[in-house]
Amino acid sequence: MHSYHGQRLPDWPAAAVAGLAAGAILMVLELFWAMLAGGGNPWVASHMIAAIVMGSDTLKSSGFDLTVVTVALLAHYVLGMVFGLILATIIAPFRQGSGLILVAVFGAVFGAVLYLLNFHAMTHFFPWFIEWRGTATLAIHLIFGVTAALLYRKLDRHESYWPL
Repeated sequence: MHSYHGQRLPDWPAAAVAGLAAGAILMVLELFWAMLAGGGNPWVASHMIAAIVMGSDTLKSSGFDLTVVTVALLAHYVLGMVFGLILATIIAPFRQGSGLILVAVFGAVFGAVLYLLNFHAMTHFFPWFIEWRGTATLAIHLIFGVTAALLYRKLDRHESYWPL
């Protein structure tokens, strides 16, 4: 792989912003998915995500709760930022020959791995996410990965390093 050079460190601020922005997009898509799958209740997703931090008792209700929504947003943003940093670590060493398509492919693969981690491995600890397994959730995670990767590439301050 001549387009990979293992010595380059990521642009950490660009990675964090890319993860936050991609996480926000993922949240909006999850909100729509939760409304469709959850019978029109937009707060189901917030309760499921907040339950990671607050415990499974959070799942006993599904209405609007400012604390639950705040915890869910914070958890989502922190996870998005962490995953953006991890993804940037993977793609930062790319150089000549690694255009948008390669970066997007790595982002999609990363999104698929996140889906498997979140909805298959982590359900041992958070079993309420089992019900969200499926193609729609996988697609949302693919969109997250591709968006985070492409945003990172765009925001990377070493932009002269990237080919067009």
